[in-house]
Amino acid sequence: MAHNVIAEAKRCLNCKNPLCRKGCPINTPIPEMISMFLNGDIKKAGKMVFENNPLSVVCSIVCNHGNQCQGHCVRGIKGDPVEISSIENFVSSAYLDSVHLDKAEPNGIKVAVVGSGPAGITISIIMAQLGYDVTVFEAKTEIGGVLRYGIPEFRLPKAIVAKYEELMRKLGVKIRFNITIGKAIGIEELFRDGFKAISIGTGVTWPIVLNIKGESLGHVHYGVHYLARPEVYELGNSVLIIGAGNVAMDVARTALRRGSRDVKIICRSDKYSASDEEKDYAEIEGAQFIYNRQPVEITADGVLFAETVCDEKHNVVSVSDNPELIKADSVMICISQRPSNLILTQTKGLEINERGLVKIDSDGATSRPGLFASGDVVRGAKTVVEAAETSKRVALAMDKYLKSLPKE
Repeated sequence: MAHNVIAEAKRCLNCKNPLCRKGCPINTPIPEMISMFLNGDIKKAGKMVFENNPLSVVCSIVCNHGNQCQGHCVRGIKGDPVEISSIENFVSSAYLDSVHLDKAEPNGIKVAVVGSGPAGITISIIMAQLGYDVTVFEAKTEIGGVLRYGIPEFRLPKAIVAKYEELMRKLGVKIRFNITIGKAIGIEELFRDGFKAISIGTGVTWPIVLNIKGESLGHVHYGVHYLARPEVYELGNSVLIIGAGNVAMDVARTALRRGSRDVKIICRSDKYSASDEEKDYAEIEGAQFIYNRQPVEITADGVLFAETVCDEKHNVVSVSDNPELIKADSVMICISQRPSNLILTQTKGLEINERGLVKIDSDGATSRPGLFASGDVVRGAKTVVEAAETSKRVALAMDKYLKSLPKE
């Protein structure tokens, strides 16, 4: 492994105008990282990358590298791009295993972070390093959000998430589990109890429904729920997966690994929406793809699908009137997610848009002073690296806001 990573690093051209860096949503200093790594200063490289993106090791695994850093590598024009993801993973993993983060002197100012997914982890680490007294409120029994409950173990080992919890605790971050903000405790109570700034990063954990007949039947499930606890489901031999994004690919691969043999992914248009890499993995593991089918009704035996026709931009332009049944033991719906509306609808002065997402300004501030938001609850179901990039900016905006408050 190490030899391959070193060999890949030596292929880097150290471009003066690094397109790989421009292709990265969080602007990772890739050429500098590779140069430091090859010069034997792996700790310095790891520190630099971590400071730019606390979730660098996670992003090195789960990012869509083909569309981002590696997809912009100059070497990829006439051959294979440098495998930047492997280099970043090697550097970041080594750093995370031995990291001891510095932090400013405690300032006594209390900050609340609602949700411990990618956004919450990023903000809590940065704010704790800046000297704030950080408390994370997590609705489940373990931290990680989508990292733990939405990405299968075979893609992202849970041991990595556990390392982040250990790191947060070393920084003095307090974590309250089994607390859903918006139920027993709300935003008003957090402000009442002395939290001067609050970040909402609750993600998009509620599935979007099809709203068709049969959706409440016992053999119908939602992919976002399945990925959280696949071991409690009995899907049978044949599974129909409605939707073709990355969640659908993870569901298909998980179902195949857990014993289902006939797994079909149904695409409404003539193109899947997942990354090419994730689609290829699902297909090579045994998933079948069926295109141009729109679900009309779910029955006890399977799903009735109408045939669709798409234009050159892959948009559905017509739907047939004669649906046909595709049989299956279980049906998985994976057409996207939306945020829980508990905290959003019960918080005074908080504006949300027509999609149910939190409205923020360019710095992540909401319509309520002292209340910030980041991650998927702001942008919808996006990527881990986009959540990290947004959250880094939000943490710095929170710091600026708190420093502007009159001293007590």
